[in-house]
Amino acid sequence: MWVILVCMDEERGKVLSMPQAPDAIELRHLRSFVAVAEELNFGRAAERLYLSQPALSRQISGLERLVGCDLLRRSTHRVELTIAGEALLDKARAILRDLDDAVTTTRSVGGELAGRVARLWEPVMGLSPREVDLQELRAAYEALHAKFAAPPDIDVRPVNAGGVPSLLLAPAPDQPTTMLYLHGGGNTLGSAFGYRPLVGALVAAAETGAVVPDYRLAPEHPFPAGLHDALRVYEWMLSSGTDPHDVTLAGDSSGGGLAVSLMLLLKQRDLPLPGRAVLLCPAVDLTGTQARGPADEALPPEQVELLRRFASAYLAGHSLDDPLVSPLRADLSGLPPMLIQSGTGDIVLRETHQLADLARDHGVDVRLELFPVSTHVFHYFWSFLPEGADAIHQAGRFIRDRQAGAADSRSAG
Repeated sequence: MWVILVCMDEERGKVLSMPQAPDAIELRHLRSFVAVAEELNFGRAAERLYLSQPALSRQISGLERLVGCDLLRRSTHRVELTIAGEALLDKARAILRDLDDAVTTTRSVGGELAGRVARLWEPVMGLSPREVDLQELRAAYEALHAKFAAPPDIDVRPVNAGGVPSLLLAPAPDQPTTMLYLHGGGNTLGSAFGYRPLVGALVAAAETGAVVPDYRLAPEHPFPAGLHDALRVYEWMLSSGTDPHDVTLAGDSSGGGLAVSLMLLLKQRDLPLPGRAVLLCPAVDLTGTQARGPADEALPPEQVELLRRFASAYLAGHSLDDPLVSPLRADLSGLPPMLIQSGTGDIVLRETHQLADLARDHGVDVRLELFPVSTHVFHYFWSFLPEGADAIHQAGRFIRDRQAGAADSRSAG
């Protein structure tokens, strides 16, 4: 499993534009080169960058191909710089030093951005569960998403997906639908309509279409209603001719937990699994005991009560021992590759780590990316929050790369 701490992605401004040409030298190449040049050891450099050694070797080999010469001499016992490598090292250090200075300057306004995010969340999180009814919470959650617009040129249209009312979002009307996105909201809030801005940005980055179901919500429809709706939409995708290896199953918060539950249900019923999963700040522990504040402190009592209220409405007496509602108690072996993203101060960070570790222990290919933010599902704010734009870009690239790999495997077969 790879664990990557993402502080800044130089391509974040390109989330909604064409992807960078594959033959361009990127900052990740330079960071990898400088780390190896300073450590003169691939193992230590890989640990420093939170990368696997094979991944680091690929970065260095890619850079050498791009510049057209060897930068390092490798042998069984040592690594040393070539003359060309020595010439590049000082220049690369200067580029990265200038970038780090720019980031430091930019972070000086970070408090302003954090305050803006907090103000946007306040109408939802500031409502006391003791004093407000569910419909008011739902209205506040929709109002939060309504503060943002879907990216331009994203085609949005309704569809009946296996009997489940849904929306299709795509960068172009003829784009294939290969993503199933399950929205968050504690299994009691949220809608496909409200999620157009976030999913629109993700499909633009991934260059594919997505179906977003309005799955049934608790307390009117407790477990397993929403899970069964997700299953029906997934089966609808396959019945429409989509190869399961091309399908990306994605979701945020409780929708991320629902995505894991859907994969477990597919495995349980011996149905084909999707090709990959993208989980944004996934909530997979309905007990609420793992939720923590930004500095790992206890949550305010009103937030704890809200989480418990959501869980109780969804479970409606169903046992927490069921792996379909408690994925941390499940056998995750055989699940497809996963990209899991979270903020370093997210309330679900603990359970995110546990999910990644459990999946790794069961042999799942997991990539965990952590971003220096405290906001839950910071991806909502991609239009002004750099980390949100970075994360969506990284997720889009993961989806594109994995889909291309699946297509290559089929061609080779």
